[in-house]
Amino acid sequence: MTEKTSANSSRRHHWRRDVVELAALFTAVAVADAVANTIAHVPRGTVLLCAGAVALLATAGFHVWWSRRHETGPPPSDTGTMAPSPAPAPEAGGQETALWRMRTTVRDEPGSLAALCTALAARRVDILSMQTHPLSNGTVDEFLLRAPGALAPAELTRTVARAGGAHTWLERADAHDLVDAPTRMLGLATRTALDSAELPLALRQLLGRCTIRSVPARSLSGLPLAEDVPAEGVLDEHTMKFRAPSGGSLTIERPQLPFTPTEFARVRALVELDTRLGQRVPPRRDVLTLPEGNEITVRRADTSDLAAAREMQDRCSPKTLSLRYHGPVGDTDRYLGHLLSPRFGRTLAVETASGRLVALGHLLWDGDETEVALLVEDAWQQRGIGAELLRRLVAMAAEAGCDSVYAITQASNTGMVAAMRGLGLPLDYQIEEGTLVITARPTDVPARQAALEPVIAREGSGRR
Repeated sequence: MTEKTSANSSRRHHWRRDVVELAALFTAVAVADAVANTIAHVPRGTVLLCAGAVALLATAGFHVWWSRRHETGPPPSDTGTMAPSPAPAPEAGGQETALWRMRTTVRDEPGSLAALCTALAARRVDILSMQTHPLSNGTVDEFLLRAPGALAPAELTRTVARAGGAHTWLERADAHDLVDAPTRMLGLATRTALDSAELPLALRQLLGRCTIRSVPARSLSGLPLAEDVPAEGVLDEHTMKFRAPSGGSLTIERPQLPFTPTEFARVRALVELDTRLGQRVPPRRDVLTLPEGNEITVRRADTSDLAAAREMQDRCSPKTLSLRYHGPVGDTDRYLGHLLSPRFGRTLAVETASGRLVALGHLLWDGDETEVALLVEDAWQQRGIGAELLRRLVAMAAEAGCDSVYAITQASNTGMVAAMRGLGLPLDYQIEEGTLVITARPTDVPARQAALEPVIAREGSGRR
């Protein structure tokens, strides 16, 4: 139908409607006149007309009031169906909740996951995110849950078991776990790309509680140490093995929870990225001022500082080297390559204004634990350099999420003992065969802030 034909049809429809309306109006007037004449000739006809008018007005008013009172439903949509009602608002009342990370195995059958989600919903548990890891004997589902604070972990585990979940693992989560998996992987890849020392930390953040061991290809005497690992890596139930980026092998263990093929693929991607990029250290430098007015520079160090570190050790006394390495001082330079490598930890170097290396501080990843060690040239001791390095290293450990940091020294090393006490952290002391082991807890929040407080004045307004 063309627009012209449609317009003509519309005009015909309007003309017919007008005729019908006029006919109805004339009919109504005629009927009203006949009724009025009839009533007017009977006794009290005028009173009846007034009463009828009042009744009509009352009926119209009641109709309007009734329509407005019951006009609460949503208007119909264009398709003829009712518009969806708004989602119910969350419960008020300020009920405390807790975040949980949960992993469980369900049967690889239709409806298994739906039954689990229904059981969680019945306990008012909100599923914030979910990942699935298909396996040969089922599907491993990993959830981030927000549960009522009054719901005990054991009861939550029993709820999952009754819904068909097996081998359930549960631990507390925090706000960092709210990030979705792709965003988290991009963040971990960025950290790994910027700093070689970040790989173990990125793996711990990805996998949770685990033990990471990096074994060099050869010992200091030249004997082979690391096992031969295939290029694609090895995945066991609780163990993963890869070729370490610096040579040798990288072993990751998690006894409390089996690894999934998805986790294995993610770890392998991070290890390959670290291997391809090679050794790298952020070029950050902080200029500080000693109490006597001399300027020093604190920066990250790596194996490119090996020659300068050996020269500094040659200037150190045998007593200083003995307190640092706890062994024969003739073999100290053989340790430097391992200590300076960012693959095994982080190293801070202190330089004078002329560029001379005068102190080194090491933060070494040692499986589940973290070791801190210092070496300050004799002529630059008792100036607060060791305390500043120690505070920075402990702050790095706290930022990396390390639960504890330990230092191995001797009771006669009063400078190291005083520096550890100056951290303001909870300390544990253990003596093993004449060696003093001091352990600090950097994850304590007030203590962490104290560890960040400098003892050497920064030049001007702060860092440069």
